[in-house]
Amino acid sequence: MARYPHIPSRVAILSFEGPDRYAMVGGLGVRVSELGIALDDAGTRTDLIFVGDPHLDPVESRGTALTLRRWCQWISVHHPLGVYDGEWGKMEDYRNSVPSFVLDEMLRPAAARGERVLVMAEDWHAVPAVLTLDRIAREAGLRDALTILWNANNTYGFHTIDFHALAQAATITAVSRYMKFELAQHGAQALVIPNGIPERIFAEASAAGAAYLRRMLGNRHLLLKVGRFDPDKRWFQAIDAVADLREQGVPVQLVVRGGKEPYGGDVFARATQRGLVIDDVHLDAPTAESLAGVLANSQGDIVNVRSFLPDELLYTLYAAADAVLANSGKEPFGLVGLEVMASGGIAVCGSTGEDYARAFDNAIVCDTADPVELASFLERFWSDPGARERMVESAHATAREFTWPCVLDILDAKLSFVTARS
Repeated sequence: MARYPHIPSRVAILSFEGPDRYAMVGGLGVRVSELGIALDDAGTRTDLIFVGDPHLDPVESRGTALTLRRWCQWISVHHPLGVYDGEWGKMEDYRNSVPSFVLDEMLRPAAARGERVLVMAEDWHAVPAVLTLDRIAREAGLRDALTILWNANNTYGFHTIDFHALAQAATITAVSRYMKFELAQHGAQALVIPNGIPERIFAEASAAGAAYLRRMLGNRHLLLKVGRFDPDKRWFQAIDAVADLREQGVPVQLVVRGGKEPYGGDVFARATQRGLVIDDVHLDAPTAESLAGVLANSQGDIVNVRSFLPDELLYTLYAAADAVLANSGKEPFGLVGLEVMASGGIAVCGSTGEDYARAFDNAIVCDTADPVELASFLERFWSDPGARERMVESAHATAREFTWPCVLDILDAKLSFVTARS
């Protein structure tokens, strides 16, 4: 029997975000890109329909059977700031055109062969298209050949959704138990299907590069925080914990790779207020060696990296750091935490959507926004000589449970339930 007997041979992923830099804003873009690759690796013919770069080909083949379909390009060419620039016009165009494409190009041929089509729609921007697709599939007498999942990655846009109508049109899913309970506040039941990480992450972190970085830092404790400048990410907790540790004489340095959001000004203002020295740096050649040189020569308490960090270097940095601060106060899933675990690093998580995190077993988990909690947990961790080795081993095993093939096993099991009750 095939490994995924309940995943149809034809799948469409509906999402605003996607693999283009124009469309890659956060975890959603990573999720749908890697999901498409995983389905392709599993032998499933997959179409990822997203709001892509207006200057790239509208249709592009990837892998064996993965097709990227860049939608709304005629609108995006007038909105160069990215996928969410002009989002309302894009939503209307997406709603008006994607459902008929899925019906005519995917559903009708599949139904004629006696097969089903699976549509996986992501977040609030795709809801109008889901409702339209459900309606026109029923009008065409083809709804029995169609399975629609609508997935919640975040609470953004929940106020725009008629959850009763959505539940009639699709099976609602969520990426964590936290998101499941967020949906319950709106009267919606959801099946939990977690995010995944690609298996290649386990090989991309350079052990030699991580060891070199640690040697160059000497006795300093290196902390790393990567992510958007957003209050939900608990940047102030990180800044204040670093300041508290420095005041206690603990040699600690925080490396920051943030976004372009205005809240970054508030974050650095807080650091200055706490007496921390900020060193803005740019890497001409983003390698472990160049980064090690920059950090070793920096006198900053906070090193603000202003240049792009490729994945291999980022994963190496995860492994080299004494801890990676993924300490969000509102995290629907926590993809960074899993990437850190797979890279051989120590993740500091919040305690919302990170279902995989177990305090002081495979991660450090902060329940509050209090910087004293974060600082005291770090000191406890650093005072135990064997803690890092134990936690890295446990974290590595945990990350293996969330690779995309394992997540597709969960998806397949949930689909067996969905199809049984349809």
